[in-house]
Amino acid sequence: MRYLVLDALSERPRHGYEVIQVIEERSGGSYRPSPGVIYPTLQMLEELGHARVIEQDNRKVYEITEAGRTDLHEHRDEVSDFYERFEDDSWESYVENFGDIMKRLGRLFKTLKRAGGRGQLTPKTLKKIGDVIDKAVHDIEAAFDEDR
Repeated sequence: MRYLVLDALSERPRHGYEVIQVIEERSGGSYRPSPGVIYPTLQMLEELGHARVIEQDNRKVYEITEAGRTDLHEHRDEVSDFYERFEDDSWESYVENFGDIMKRLGRLFKTLKRAGGRGQLTPKTLKKIGDVIDKAVHDIEAAFDEDR
C-alpha cells in the first residue's frame, strides 16, 4: 500500500481522500482503499521521511520527499504489477461471459432438481451424470491450461 500512496503523491501533493480517489481511478474502480488504511499509511510515510505534511489552501496535504521518490523508484514494478491486475484483460472485463456460464450452471441444477422430483435420479443415471460432470471438469481444466 505504501508504494501505491507514494505513487499517488508523486504527481502532486494530495490529501488522504485524493489519494483514495487516485488509487480507485487507476485500478479502474476495482479497488478503493479505506481511510483506515490510507491515513495510517500516510502517517507511516511521514515518520519514515518519505512524505511530509504541507499546508495548501488551508488544508493539510502530503507531498513526497526525495527519500520517498527513491523508495518508489526502487519499487516501481510492484506498483505496475498491482495496477496491471485491473487492466482490461482481467476476468472482470468478461463479466457478461461469466454471467452466461453461471446461468448455464443454474440450468444444470434446475434440471437435476426437476429430475429428482420426478424420481429419475436412479443409481445408473447418477453414475452417467457423474461421468459427464467428471469429463466436463477435465475439459474445463484443459481449457485453463491452453490459456496459459
